[in-house]
Amino acid sequence: MFDKILIANRGEIALRVIRACREMGIASVAVHSTADADAMHVRMADETICIGPASSTDSYLSFPAIISACEVTGAQAIHPGYGFLSENARFVQIVEDHGLTFIGPRAEHIRIMGDKITAKDTMKDLGVPCVPGSDGGVPDLEAARRIGDEIGYPVIIKATAGGGGRGMKVAKSAAEMERAFQTARSEGKAAFGNDEVYIEKYLTTPRHIEIQVFGDGKGNAVHLGERDCSLQRRHQKVLEEAPGPVITEEERARIGKVCADAVAKINYAGAGTIEFLYENGEFYFIEMNTRLQVEHPVTEAIFGVDLVREQIRVASGMPLSFAQDDLKINGHAIEARINAEKLPNFSPSPGKITQYHAPGGLGVRMDSALYQGYRIPPYYDSLIAKLIVHGRDREEALARLDRALGELIVDGVDTTIPLFRLLLENEDVHSGSYNIHWLEGWLDRTFGAK
Repeated sequence: MFDKILIANRGEIALRVIRACREMGIASVAVHSTADADAMHVRMADETICIGPASSTDSYLSFPAIISACEVTGAQAIHPGYGFLSENARFVQIVEDHGLTFIGPRAEHIRIMGDKITAKDTMKDLGVPCVPGSDGGVPDLEAARRIGDEIGYPVIIKATAGGGGRGMKVAKSAAEMERAFQTARSEGKAAFGNDEVYIEKYLTTPRHIEIQVFGDGKGNAVHLGERDCSLQRRHQKVLEEAPGPVITEEERARIGKVCADAVAKINYAGAGTIEFLYENGEFYFIEMNTRLQVEHPVTEAIFGVDLVREQIRVASGMPLSFAQDDLKINGHAIEARINAEKLPNFSPSPGKITQYHAPGGLGVRMDSALYQGYRIPPYYDSLIAKLIVHGRDREEALARLDRALGELIVDGVDTTIPLFRLLLENEDVHSGSYNIHWLEGWLDRTFGAK
């Protein structure tokens, strides 16, 4: 087991990893930019080191700065959290070349799954169901129109190197193809330096279902059920829950086994999430995230496992601490992502926290690096907290979420807390009768803006 781990991240996820390290008796090193000198993860770590200015390019995304921090502090392994360098295959290779351990999958698996076309082809070969669409990249508009005619409209054009909802455009008819195709290419080029795109059938009323998998890198893997992440705005998840309110035990066992078998076949190591669109009882692969997910706490809640601890164990060469038969679902869990954003336009709202009170009580977990007097910097993602609740069933979890939101106080900046209070008044949310397009329609009706 490692003696010291460096966390190449910030905020609540850095704090989450620090807590796991402390419980395991492992020393933690927090890196930080100059803007994060007073951040909670810096205060809580055993050691800290400044790696650059506020710009993430010159700090949290700097290979030399992070490798140097490991050499200075004597850290043997790097936990990337999510975002930043968590799915950068080149960084993983450099980490390994320096004799350090990356707490996550191997570079080859990150590389394969990081390219949407290669990932889709790989999953097809492994027996994972995929959305109908182009075989590889689409070279030009003429080919795009031909594929649209073949699979039928609407279609979605996606940047092969895309992520976070960027480089994705829908063409509802042949007349919309040219603009959607060119826009997706230009966005892909601007955001990722790659203008290659591919085309898929656009499902009209799908849910977003993702399967949590975990492999030991030696041909063994398990699945930890599904999460439903269908409440989304501009392809960004807003609320997640587990288990999914519409997935049956038979469907869970079937798709879970397919996913676990797939990652076992390629000797995948660590945590991963295989994401699907689900419509009319069918699952269609869309992508695999080769890292810990923001919404991993809901899975931890219903299975009673520590996924970060398991990541560290597997990276050190230890076997999985549980088998598939050990994993039994207990109750229902929901996560609300709290962002420092001003409604209704969701514009960033950095600033000083004048008052902060975290909710408590049975079945309530607050993953946050906030504290009274903390100044949220304007340079990073607006996610400031995750409120996770666990109940015996979905109805109890929803009631507990409503109660916990009523206790939560974050003053000094605008947040999305009022959004969740409104959502919990909606019958569709209570019944689970929504799909990935529902939230944007509701926002338009409620606020007059998406």
